[in-house]
Amino acid sequence: MPNNHLIDETSPYLLQHADQPVDWHPWGPSALLLSQELDRPVFLSIGYAACHWCHVMAHESFEDLQVAAFLNAHFVCIKVDREERPDLDHLYMQAVIALNGHGGWPMTVFLRPDGRPFFGGTYFPREPRGGLPGFLPLLEGIADAWRTRRDYIDEVSGQLVEELARVAQVSASPADLETSMLVRAVSAFSERFDAVDGGFGPAPKFPPAMALEFLLREHVRTGDAPALEMVETTLDHMADGGLRDQLGGGFCRYSTDRTWLVPHFEKMLTDNALLARVYLHAHLVTGLPRYRQVAQSTLAFLQRELEHPEGGFAGSLDADSPGGEGQFYVWSHEQVVQVLGPEAGLFCAAFDVTPGGNWEGTNILHRVLSDEELAAGSGGSSTEVAVRLEAACGKLLGERGQRARPALDDKRITAWNGLALAAFAEAGQYLHRPELVATAVRCASFLRARLRREDGRMRRTCSPTGEVRHEGCLEDHAYLAEGLLALYRATLDESWFVWAVELGAIMLEHFADPAGGGFFDTADDHEALAVRPKEVQDQATPSAGAVAAGVMLQLGVLTGDPRWLEVARGALEAVSGLLARVPQGFASWLSEAGPFLDPAEVAIVGDPADPSTLALVGRVFARWSPGLSVAVGLPGCAVPLAAQKPMIDGRPTAHVCRAFTCLPPETDPDRLAELFENHYLHCENQEFP
Repeated sequence: MPNNHLIDETSPYLLQHADQPVDWHPWGPSALLLSQELDRPVFLSIGYAACHWCHVMAHESFEDLQVAAFLNAHFVCIKVDREERPDLDHLYMQAVIALNGHGGWPMTVFLRPDGRPFFGGTYFPREPRGGLPGFLPLLEGIADAWRTRRDYIDEVSGQLVEELARVAQVSASPADLETSMLVRAVSAFSERFDAVDGGFGPAPKFPPAMALEFLLREHVRTGDAPALEMVETTLDHMADGGLRDQLGGGFCRYSTDRTWLVPHFEKMLTDNALLARVYLHAHLVTGLPRYRQVAQSTLAFLQRELEHPEGGFAGSLDADSPGGEGQFYVWSHEQVVQVLGPEAGLFCAAFDVTPGGNWEGTNILHRVLSDEELAAGSGGSSTEVAVRLEAACGKLLGERGQRARPALDDKRITAWNGLALAAFAEAGQYLHRPELVATAVRCASFLRARLRREDGRMRRTCSPTGEVRHEGCLEDHAYLAEGLLALYRATLDESWFVWAVELGAIMLEHFADPAGGGFFDTADDHEALAVRPKEVQDQATPSAGAVAAGVMLQLGVLTGDPRWLEVARGALEAVSGLLARVPQGFASWLSEAGPFLDPAEVAIVGDPADPSTLALVGRVFARWSPGLSVAVGLPGCAVPLAAQKPMIDGRPTAHVCRAFTCLPPETDPDRLAELFENHYLHCENQEFP
């Protein structure tokens, strides 16, 4: 079979389609020009390598000679990896949602030669099934409409583009930015909370990392017990469920059922970086060692399975294994007994392994009995049970390592590595594990060496062979800047802060929307699309606009430059009406609104290598204080918040301020800890003396 036009691409997802009979083209002006010259509509298919249903549609339709022949005769076919081009993914997903009320992947969109959409959907089966039309009859209908109803297609595409332009402009009336908005948001989350199994809403359930992060922050800010209860219930059920890889660590993309038992088995860098951070924060808030263990095992999974030798992390592991979806992870009762022998009874009781299985005749491992419950039944201690189960898991993990592995999408994406960078930096800092900080430094160094342009702007992807492609979007700059600020706090190396400032300036120059507030997803010199996308709602990852606003807020405090704060204010005010009306979709904005409304900062003036300085730093980071801006350095250093403060009697000195009111400078670490305990960590109405 001859290759199509994808053969020279570097995306593993696109290369999966390079030898199909469909005459695929990558997105670009040449493909759109061909559509115009041939007077054919564009068939645009968007997916990603780890997507199970993308594989299903590929096998059913794109490898079918009859379907391929019709596509090649009547359409110009374009394949897009959504991870390479989030701008296209967002733009056309909004069109699919406008047409159908929902979206997903694989995404199927039909375009005019100028890129304007006129019809779309998600997965279509080869033959009619489950209320969905068969793919070939659908293609025949689209081709006929293109020939005979062109005026109608032009009208529909015009209306769709108008709707996309409306969606790109935040239209809700602004609301007052005040802390009562955050309190109301907690109540809104509680209305959709599943008090039995955790999470929000019905199945399918996606790990709600951004919502949990906001609720944790609100608990820290106000002491709200129900907020913490929602977090703990959800984290506990996700950690025990089949969503989590009970042997190798890490979480799958989502659960098909409400109890978190049956996932689709793809494992994404983004989900795991975000969840590792949430479990870390939950441990720091509650002190529960279990959350620390989950965070550490998730990071260990990322290091073992996704980290590249030169630094940085690959994007995902596929849902499908050579034996079928999930076969790498599931077990029969007989297999467990064969590997574990006499220890199988304890393991099967702990993880609900039965001869009948719980999924398609096999067993998805999920924890149903605690160490204490197992100990009560066996007569041993919970410590003995834990040791035995750990040994059993190790044996099964070794056996699993002999199986055919899921495919790895090994391109490294700047934005996603920014999320991982933040998770490793914070975990290393708070858990006192310098090797995790070293992983973060390797990641940042790789991004700087391979994906940073000479003018400071970021490229988006790096292939396994080192080929760099695609200009960075807002999320590539925003997520990375946030990660660099976390790395600065973990290392006190001001070069990371300087780079974050550079990225902030790039976002201001090329991505900011001075008229509407906030940020566009694409740069001002990006290729012209039907609409310049501006996503403000959280998706599988935080809204890049929210993260950018948070970066602006931190830079405003750390530099003392009011322009950063004004941009952050403008971004938050632009979405304030949405935060008040539908907070569930805007958790990352709510997380940034807290520190904007109730800012706190610490400047520690002293040599970062001086043990006396580090003693003060240690007191500041003894607890997790979300939104706290921290600067450390000698007078004249690169971080103005520290550079412009004095030392007292030549000793390292901490300057603590909250809500634009400052405490007296402090040089004694124990007194600093007491002040921090009394004045920062109490609820929002605590007044400084």
